[in-house]
Amino acid sequence: MSTTALTFAYRGRDSSGKVVKGRVDAPTEAAVVSRLRVMGVAPISIEPAAAATGLNMEINFSLGRKVKIKDLAVVTRQMATMIGSGLSLLRTLTIITEQTENKALAKAFDLVRGDVEAGASLSDALAKHPDTFPPLMLNLIRAGETGGFLEGALQSVATNYEAEVKLSGRIKSALTYPVIVLLIAVVAVAAMLIFIVPVFEAMFKQLNAPLPAPTEFLVLLSHGMVFIVPITVVGGIIFAVWWRKNKNNDRVRSFVDPIKLKIPVFGELNKKVAVARLTRNLATMMGAGVPILKSLTIVGSTSGNWVIEQALVKVADSVRQGQSIAAPLAQEKIFPNMVTQMIAVGEDSGALEVMLHKVSDFYDQEVEAMTEQLTALIEPLMIAVIGVLIGGMIVALYMPIFDIYNHVK
Repeated sequence: MSTTALTFAYRGRDSSGKVVKGRVDAPTEAAVVSRLRVMGVAPISIEPAAAATGLNMEINFSLGRKVKIKDLAVVTRQMATMIGSGLSLLRTLTIITEQTENKALAKAFDLVRGDVEAGASLSDALAKHPDTFPPLMLNLIRAGETGGFLEGALQSVATNYEAEVKLSGRIKSALTYPVIVLLIAVVAVAAMLIFIVPVFEAMFKQLNAPLPAPTEFLVLLSHGMVFIVPITVVGGIIFAVWWRKNKNNDRVRSFVDPIKLKIPVFGELNKKVAVARLTRNLATMMGAGVPILKSLTIVGSTSGNWVIEQALVKVADSVRQGQSIAAPLAQEKIFPNMVTQMIAVGEDSGALEVMLHKVSDFYDQEVEAMTEQLTALIEPLMIAVIGVLIGGMIVALYMPIFDIYNHVK
């Protein structure tokens, strides 16, 4: 049986007797009838929809909008609440599809609903959209379906992603200020070089004033802005496109990710973020009953750093051979001693999940404290940098005037 989703146009009557019409994506016409009944619509006519062209084509700029972790956190929390309230899975998926604001996510859930109506399990239906639903979410839901605790699995997914969103928010809050200030500084310097330096240059030519080296450098840089600005803009666009396409490539990650961990100050922050994410994901998956080897493989890929991912591959190989988690983990320099020691205690006491949650909570607090310190440190530092740049340019522009004044005097 083909599971390819087709688009059908329908006309029907709702519960109030009003004629309604619309479009539905479903694998078969029978699936459309089932879906309309769930929606409370009595079908009048159902026929394959013609491809939209010309003025009939729907213009939807948000269709390609990326599905973010925040969107998944909201949706899984809503699903857990509705299923816990006694709603059927199909009714839950229908409501989620209709009320989700992210059009790409709503489209994916519409297809998932069609597959579930055709007899597929929720996890199998979600697995057909790997670009939308991460492996962590799929495996937790699959474990919940197998163990009969789908509501609890969805709550675990929501809690995990909510913590991830909170963690990412802290990082963004620490980086937003310096990035904005840096952009303002670049724009201010470029504006001075393009508009103000040429005015002073023309004045110096009229006065036949000799230019000191700093002023001469500014003038040359001002002349070069004709080439520097377009080259920088074009180069930035090309790099952005290339980076978006290749940032997940293993060769690129194996080069970039180790550098992220060695950057002064920010390298330590990146390490703490990765450890917090790793331990939280591993605790969540173990709590849902996902096998340890599968959990190690998945959390390695979700850690966000190639170095940690490769370390987890080695740990998984050692566990497969019968070793504990802590022993091979201790051989990897990327993991702090506290992490390996607490995991060892958790394994010995049979409370590994609890210990992993404690480690993730500890590093969440570490990240929060470190971001606050960085924000407090970066603010005056960036102000000083802008002051030196702008002030240095002003001094360089006025140096010839000071020289002329001294000669006249």
